[in-house]
Amino acid sequence: MATSMGIEPGDNAADFELPNANAKIGGGSMTLSDIMGENGAIIVFTCNHCPYVVGSEPRIETIAERARQDGLGFVGINSNDPVNYESDSWDNMVKRAGRGMTYPYLHDASQDVANAYGAERTPEFYLIDLTGLVSYRGRMDDSPRDPSHATTSELIDAVDEMLSGAGITVPRTDSIGCSVKWKT
Repeated sequence: MATSMGIEPGDNAADFELPNANAKIGGGSMTLSDIMGENGAIIVFTCNHCPYVVGSEPRIETIAERARQDGLGFVGINSNDPVNYESDSWDNMVKRAGRGMTYPYLHDASQDVANAYGAERTPEFYLIDLTGLVSYRGRMDDSPRDPSHATTSELIDAVDEMLSGAGITVPRTDSIGCSVKWKT
């Protein structure tokens, strides 16, 4: 399945209701409004097996903690086809969440949410302001597999600019990672 152009900076974030594989954090299913913090939210399309996600996990956790401190909600959404990619099954999502994940981990089994957002890769981030508009879409930085090679910090820069009330200098970047694994 090919994605639509999806949601870009300046567009309203699409609502959703998805089951949560991380029983310790959040409810059994969660909506966009459940995720929103007092200053907005960050959504990351993620999965269990992509080496870019695996290489980014400690930094994603750091960003989730920073988001909470800044009054932003944070959620991971796994939209990969769990039939052809067993490592992204519900059971494996629950296992990953149980290894210390500090944020809700939602399962987009129909892939409708990934299609609505236009998610292309894992990890791919959407920063949403308190009014529900997407302020930033794209990558965390320019080296998701190896933090020692990162020379940029686009997501954190966008968070800082949004929270300060300044315009976001770089509202859109191309994410770096594995493609979303669409159902065939």
